Amino acid sequence: MSLFLHYLSMPYLLEGIELTLEVTALGLGGGLILGLILAGMQLSRFWLLAAIARAYTVIFRGTPLILQMVFAYDALPHIGIKLPAVLAAGLALACNEAPFIAEMLRAGVLGVDRGQVTAGQALGMTPRILMWRVIAPQAIRTMIPAFGNEAVSALKNSSLASVVAVQELTLRSTQLASSTFDFFSIFFASGLLYLVLTFAISVIQLFVEWLLDLDRAKGRERKLADYLPWRRVDLGTKLELTEATVADPEPVQAELTDTPPLALTREERTRRAATIARNNIAVETKDLTKSYGAQKVLDGLDLTVRVGEVVALLGPSGSGKSTLLRCINHLESWDGGTVRVGGRRLGFDDNGKLLSPRAIANERATVGVGMVFQQFNLFAHLSAKENIAGPLRWVHGMTRIDADRRATELLDRVGLSHRADALPRHLSGGQQQRVAIARALAPNPSVLLLDEPTSALDPELVNEVLEVIRRLAIDDGLTMIISTHQIRFADEVADRVAFLSGGTIIEEGPAHEVLSNPRNPLTARFLSVMEADKTPEVVR
Repeated sequence: MSLFLHYLSMPYLLEGIELTLEVTALGLGGGLILGLILAGMQLSRFWLLAAIARAYTVIFRGTPLILQMVFAYDALPHIGIKLPAVLAAGLALACNEAPFIAEMLRAGVLGVDRGQVTAGQALGMTPRILMWRVIAPQAIRTMIPAFGNEAVSALKNSSLASVVAVQELTLRSTQLASSTFDFFSIFFASGLLYLVLTFAISVIQLFVEWLLDLDRAKGRERKLADYLPWRRVDLGTKLELTEATVADPEPVQAELTDTPPLALTREERTRRAATIARNNIAVETKDLTKSYGAQKVLDGLDLTVRVGEVVALLGPSGSGKSTLLRCINHLESWDGGTVRVGGRRLGFDDNGKLLSPRAIANERATVGVGMVFQQFNLFAHLSAKENIAGPLRWVHGMTRIDADRRATELLDRVGLSHRADALPRHLSGGQQQRVAIARALAPNPSVLLLDEPTSALDPELVNEVLEVIRRLAIDDGLTMIISTHQIRFADEVADRVAFLSGGTIIEEGPAHEVLSNPRNPLTARFLSVMEADKTPEVVR
C-alpha cells in the first residue's frame, strides 16, 4: 500500500498529468472551434460548403486517431510544417474531435422545436438573432451532457500522444513500470489518476447543468444563464424586483371578463360593411398557387382584406387555409401569383427579385404582420413576459424598460399578469395561446393572422382564447384573418367568411349570410357536419 501511495504522489507521474491535460485542452479547444465551423458549413444553405464539411467528417471520423497523430508529427514536416510533439498531438486530437463536436452542435440546433424558429421568423427575427436568442440558448442545454462525455473521451484519447513521444501520463507509467517491473501498482495508480480527472470533468458537467437549469428556485442567486449574452433577465432588474416582492402576498389571478357577443342588426352590419369597403386594402392575394410535389394546395386563390376587416377562413383540413396564412407572411414560398400586404410585395424588391432571409425578416417587422400558430410556438427557455418583451428589444430596438412595460400591459390584458414569470411548460394550453396572442400583438401589427388558434386546446380551454380574440375584434378593430372551425365564433366576430376547398375559395360573403344560408353545397355540407359535432363547451 505504501508503495502504491508513493507512485500516486510521484512528481514524475504528476508531471505527466500536466502534459495529458495540455494535450486534452488543445484537442478540446481546437476541436470546438473547428467543430463550430464544420457545423455552420453543414447547416449552411450552400451545398458545396455542406459537402466539404461532410467529406472532412467522413475522413477524420473514419481513420484511427493514432494514425492522425503520426501524420501530424511525421508527415507535416515534409511540407515545411514542423510542430512540437505536444502541439502536433493536440492538433491531431482537435482534428479528430471536430467532426464529433460538429455533429453534437448540429444535433443540438436541429433538436430545437422548428415551430419556435418559425415563430421567430414571423416576429421579424433575422437568422443571426434567431440563432443567438432562440436556438443557441436551448441547444446548449441539450449539448452539455454530450460535450461532457466527449471531454472524457478526449482525455482518455490523449494517451495516444505517446506514439509521438509526448511524455504524458500513460507513457511515463509504462516507462516507470518497465524499469521497476511493478506493473500492478504503477498502472493501478495511473488508472486512479485518470479516474480522478474524469470524475472532475463529470462534476463540472453536472455543475454547469445545474447552473443552466431554468427551473431552479429563484432568488438572489445568480445563475450562469444570467451572464450569457442572451441572458434571460437583466441582473439589476432581477434583484430589484426580488427585493420589491419579497414581502408581497401571492398575487390574485386575473380574470377575463366576458364581452357580450356581437349582436348586430342587419342595418348595423350593412353600415359596418360600407365603412370597411371605403378603407384601404390591407392584404391582397391574386391567382396564388402552391404545390407540394404533385399535390396542389393553393389553386389560383384570390382574396382581398381591407383595413379593420375580420375575415374567417373555413374549410376542411387540407383545403389550404394554413398555407394561405403562411404565404401572406412569407413563411412559405409559392409557385405563382402575388401577395401584397399594405400594398407591398412582402419578400420581393421593386424589381420582383426575391430578398435574402435577413431582408425578408426586416421587411416583416416593418410591414407589421403578426401571427398566432396552432401549437403556440412559445420560446421554451423564456418566461411568459420574456417571450413578449424579448422580440421587442431584439427586433424593434425597444429599451428593456419599455419592452417590459409593454409586456406587462399585454399580459394584464389577456388575464395572465400573475403568470408573467412562468415558463411555457408550466402554463396550460389556453394560457400559452394567450401569451402567444399577446406576443403577436406587442409590436402593434397592422394585420394579425391566426392559424387555428384553438385546435390544439382541450374543449374547456377553448373559450378563454376565443374571448381574447373576440376582444381584439370588437374593441380594437384590428385587421384579422382567422383560420378556424368555430362556426358560431366566426358568426359573432367575422365581417366576412371565405370557404376554401381544393385550394381555392368556392364561396365568400358576409359572415352571417354565408353561415346562415350557404349557397354552395360543399359549404352547406361542411356547416352541417360542424353543427352536428359541436359541443356547448366548445361553442358559446
